[in-house]
Amino acid sequence: MGSIRVRQGRYQANVRPKGYAPVTKTFTSREVAKRWIKSTEIAIDFRWHDLRHEATSRLFEKSLNLMEVATITGHQDLKMLKRYTHLRAEDLMGRLG
Repeated sequence: MGSIRVRQGRYQANVRPKGYAPVTKTFTSREVAKRWIKSTEIAIDFRWHDLRHEATSRLFEKSLNLMEVATITGHQDLKMLKRYTHLRAEDLMGRLG
């Protein structure tokens, strides 16, 4: 078995394959996510970029205002921010009362 540690935004895995010398391999968080998705038995239609849409929508659900969300996500105009935001109808109804 091996160990995993995070160093400077990268994951280092120390593994000792049976009969071989120890090996250290470094992965980025994107590579770790891709390996995890491939290892699941569930067919997932996943694109890394989908997380940006999800995060933008969840920031609005936390009641952050337009300027705060735009600053966090890096959007410079309202048109693009609107494109990335997918609010749930039931959440909007709840806010209306």
